[in-house]
Amino acid sequence: MASNSVILIMFLIFAVCLLIQVPIGYSIGFACLYFMTQSNAITLNSFGSAMFSSVDSFPLMAIPLFVLTGALMEGGGLARRLINFVEAFIGQFTGGLAMAGIITCAFFGAISGSALATVAAIGSIIVPVMVEAGYDQKWAWGLMSAAGCLGIIIPPSIPMVLYASSTNVSIGTLFMGGFGPGLFLTLALCAVTYFMCKKRGYKGNGAAFSLRNVAKQLKDSIWALIIPVIILGGIYGGFCTPTEAAAVAVVYSALAGKFIYKELTVKKLLQGLQSTAITNATILIVVATATVFGRVLTVSQIPAKIIELLSNVTDSYIILLLLINLLLLVVGCIVDTTAAIIILAPMLYPLVSAYGVNLIHFGLIMVLNLAIGLCTPPVGANLFVASGLSGLPFNQVSKQVLPFLLVMLAVLMAVTFVPGITLLLPKLLGLPL
Repeated sequence: MASNSVILIMFLIFAVCLLIQVPIGYSIGFACLYFMTQSNAITLNSFGSAMFSSVDSFPLMAIPLFVLTGALMEGGGLARRLINFVEAFIGQFTGGLAMAGIITCAFFGAISGSALATVAAIGSIIVPVMVEAGYDQKWAWGLMSAAGCLGIIIPPSIPMVLYASSTNVSIGTLFMGGFGPGLFLTLALCAVTYFMCKKRGYKGNGAAFSLRNVAKQLKDSIWALIIPVIILGGIYGGFCTPTEAAAVAVVYSALAGKFIYKELTVKKLLQGLQSTAITNATILIVVATATVFGRVLTVSQIPAKIIELLSNVTDSYIILLLLINLLLLVVGCIVDTTAAIIILAPMLYPLVSAYGVNLIHFGLIMVLNLAIGLCTPPVGANLFVASGLSGLPFNQVSKQVLPFLLVMLAVLMAVTFVPGITLLLPKLLGLPL
C-alpha cells in the first residue's frame, strides 16, 4: 500500500491539473502515472490492460449510438417538430413557450441520453423563438441549462449506463426507475417557470387552443414521437438490449430525417458523426482513466477508509444519505459526470447497500446529484454549452440558473427520502430490484 504522502501528492496533481484546465481524462491519467512511479501495486502493463478492458464493454456501445440519434434528430428536423407539437398544447398559457422548451427537453432526453446534446439541440432552436416573443435571452438560456439536465434523468441516460456498468445492476430497471424522478423534475420546473413568467410578464403566444392545430402538429411530428417508443418499447418488450435499441434508433432517425422530413443532408450527417466521435472519444478516455483511478483508490484502501469514516459518523441512513448528497453535489461542481460515476459508484454502493438502500434508488440519487452539477459553476458543462451557443458571458447565464437550481435541490431531497418516486414503476412492472 502506498504511503499517505504519495496519495496526497496524487490528489494534488489531479487538483492542479483541473485548475489549469487540463482535460479531466488526462488529469486522472497523470495522477495515476505518478502513483505507479511511487508504488509497485499497479504496473504499467496492468494500467494499459485496465484501460482497455474498461472500454471493451457491450453496454458502453450504447453511448455513441444515443448521442448520434440526438444529432440526427437535430439535423433531420425531428427536434424542431417536437417543439411545435408541445407548443400546440400549452403555447397559449403564460410562459407557454418556456414550458414547451422544458417538456421538449424531456422528450429529447428520452432519445439522446445526453444533457449537453439536449441543451444544444433544443436550446439552439427554441431560445431564438423565445427572444423574438419577448423573453430575456439570458433567462431563456438559464432555463435551458437547467432543463437540459432532463437529458440524463429521463431514460435512456448515458450516466445510467455507466452506473449500471459499474455496479452490475439492470440497465432496464434503472431506466424505468428514472421516469419517476424525471417526470417529477419536469413538472417542478414547469411550475416554477409559470410563476416566474407571470411575474416577468411573459405571455402566451396569443393563439387559442385548437384541436385542429394539435392534430396538424401531431401528424407532422409523429415520426419523431415514435423514436422513444422504439427505444423503450424494444427494451421493455424484450425485443432488444439498450445497445441494440440505440442502434435501431440511429437507423430510424436517419431514414426519417432523410426520406420523410427531407432535411438531413450529407453535410449535417457528417457533422453529426463528427460531434458523436468527439463526444464518445472524450467519454471513453475518462472511463478508461477513471477505471484505473478507481483501482488505485482500492489498493490504497481509500474506499474502506471512507466507509469506516461514514459508518463511525452515523448509524442513521438518513444522515448517511444527506452526507452522500453533499459529497456528490460538491463533486458534481468540479468533476465531470462520467469520471464521478466511474470512480464513486463502486466506492459508495457497498456502503449504501449495508444501510439497506436499494441500488436502483441510489443510482437515481447519484444521477440527479450529478445532473445538478452540470448547471452549477465552476464546471457546469451545460452552462458552458449555453454560453458558447449564445455568446453570453458564462457568469450571466450562471446567475439566471439559480432559481431553477433551488427547485432541483428540492426534487433531489424528495427523491432521496421517498424511494417510491423511483421504485414504483419498476415494482409495478415486476422488474428485478
